[in-house]
Amino acid sequence: MCSKFETDPELNDIIRKLWDVDEGSLTPGEDYAIDLQGKTRVHLDGRQDKADEPLFSFVKDNVFQRETYKSFLALLDNYEQETGLAEEVTPEEFKENWKFINAIMKTNVMQLAHKILVSKDKAVDDVGAFKEQLYEMWFHLYRRTRGVRNFDSSGFEHVFVGETRGGTDDVMGFHNWIQFYLQERRGNIDYKGWIPPRGRKSKKPIDNPRLISIQFSWKQDVKAVGSTFIGTSPEFEMALYTVCFLLGKDNNHFELGDYQFEIVVHRWGNKLASCFPILK
Repeated sequence: MCSKFETDPELNDIIRKLWDVDEGSLTPGEDYAIDLQGKTRVHLDGRQDKADEPLFSFVKDNVFQRETYKSFLALLDNYEQETGLAEEVTPEEFKENWKFINAIMKTNVMQLAHKILVSKDKAVDDVGAFKEQLYEMWFHLYRRTRGVRNFDSSGFEHVFVGETRGGTDDVMGFHNWIQFYLQERRGNIDYKGWIPPRGRKSKKPIDNPRLISIQFSWKQDVKAVGSTFIGTSPEFEMALYTVCFLLGKDNNHFELGDYQFEIVVHRWGNKLASCFPILK
């Protein structure tokens, strides 16, 4: 990880443009509300609960009737939680993957991402070919676990759904607020509290944060620290991580509004192994 926070002005400007054109982003206090409650620390590793209530106070049901949100939700139950177990893409799941890609490619933010990537020779102009590129990057399976023959993971599963590793108590990936909200509502998540950025002396978070670091347990496994955007659309996060994967480095620093953050990229050849934000 870079010790000095330096942004790439061109890439930073691209991400700001993606943020500005995202029409699917939600409005805090109107479409949803969160309650951060108490601060916690990474080293506590879930042993102390600093939050008696759930993170999400509410999310309006009509949000999930939007085309991209609805098609995103259909993908969340398509995976085995534990790595090492073979993933099988059924014909129905294959259709759901493509329905999601087709839905997000209708949005301004993904169309802008495609246009930018074409201008940088990182994608072809043909939309169908770009969709195939997205499918391979996000949905093609690969082996995440050493010593097993199973194709047990994908970029989409790791980043948006979350995984656990047998024999440990660690949650891997799981960087999406929608999955968090749904799992919390079903009683599978115990939110432990928020983690302030390094150097922040205030005991209070900023109002209506759009990017936070949190600690939680998921079906008894622990995520000691995980950063996630809040209220962003599935298409924005797909655009952001796709652009960082194809245009950026392994560590990419950004300034966006009140936030300084890093997008970390891990690659598996031409497939995405992981991509996530770190709040600075």
